[in-house]
Amino acid sequence: MEINDGGDDEFGFSRNYFLAKDMAASGKKSTHKLSDINLVDEQELRAEASNVEPKHEREIESLMESYKSLYSKWVFELRCGFGLLMYGFGSKKALIEDFASTALTEYSVVVINGYLQSINIKQVMITLAELLWDQLKSKRRTPSRNLSKAQQPFNTRSMDDLLAFLDGSQVEENDGIVCVVIHNIDGPGLRDSETQQYLAQISSCSHIRIVASIDHVNAPLLWDKKMVHTQFNWCWYHVPTFAPYKVERMFFPLILAHGGSAQSAKTAAIVLQSLTPNAQSVFKILAEYQLSHPDEEGMPIDDLYTVSRERFLVSSQVTLNSHLTEFKDHDLVKTRRHSDGQDCLYIPLASEALEKLLSDMNQ
Repeated sequence: MEINDGGDDEFGFSRNYFLAKDMAASGKKSTHKLSDINLVDEQELRAEASNVEPKHEREIESLMESYKSLYSKWVFELRCGFGLLMYGFGSKKALIEDFASTALTEYSVVVINGYLQSINIKQVMITLAELLWDQLKSKRRTPSRNLSKAQQPFNTRSMDDLLAFLDGSQVEENDGIVCVVIHNIDGPGLRDSETQQYLAQISSCSHIRIVASIDHVNAPLLWDKKMVHTQFNWCWYHVPTFAPYKVERMFFPLILAHGGSAQSAKTAAIVLQSLTPNAQSVFKILAEYQLSHPDEEGMPIDDLYTVSRERFLVSSQVTLNSHLTEFKDHDLVKTRRHSDGQDCLYIPLASEALEKLLSDMNQ
């Protein structure tokens, strides 16, 4: 009986399998599309997500306090020439910034937000060189011959020259250290091979120290053996914080939402807050022009320079170009060719989003 029952079950399974295949082949295909899904507005979805009450606050606070006991060890390892790499579940942004603000007060600190969509690595190197140069000038009342040669503007130097200065013989060991804090070194603005190579070379400079965080499970695949053990010289620390990615997620679209104009304006406003007041004013000129000339392809660069100079926002074309580089690096401004052949600048936002952005900037 048991054998027969088993045979009947097997026959029934096989029969149902082939019946299902026949029905699938002869049946009508579904007409539903992914585009038919009614997705919630991104602004609304983020608002609801921000209202989620945190849990286990006491345990998380105790965990963060335990990490603070490691600060002295981390500083010692930085002084010994190692880099610090933080990994684990949750945003490490607050933890690393607290470490930098409390334990690295003796050093100059540069913060790189790797979660941004694009980052100008040369501008980072220029900033590091300028900070190191300021330290050299403050610690040496009478500059040496090598330092006098270094007075050439850093923004006119090549990448190799900047690296040579950061690791050059004109810098003595006790002259100072510049710490580079990199949030999400595996972020979209830094994860390409060329940028990682430059970061590794920067890290290997004798007066540069790196404190970085990673969040992607495959982040270590960005580096080869030489980069890990010789250039970055990582000390790995598992520091799960269970903190939400409040700042980082602002720059990534949510899967179950469509990007609304309000959210686009909010993201652009966050980026603009990190720029200088003059750069913000230049952006306002471009935004106001775009709103008042909706049918045009953009604002000619020469016109933007003329208006900006009349308002004493820029002193030269070089200054304006530096502002435009910042805008383009953060995808705030794009360039396209006008019908008469000249390059025009435009802001890739809808009129509604652009108006909201201007109102937020004027508050």
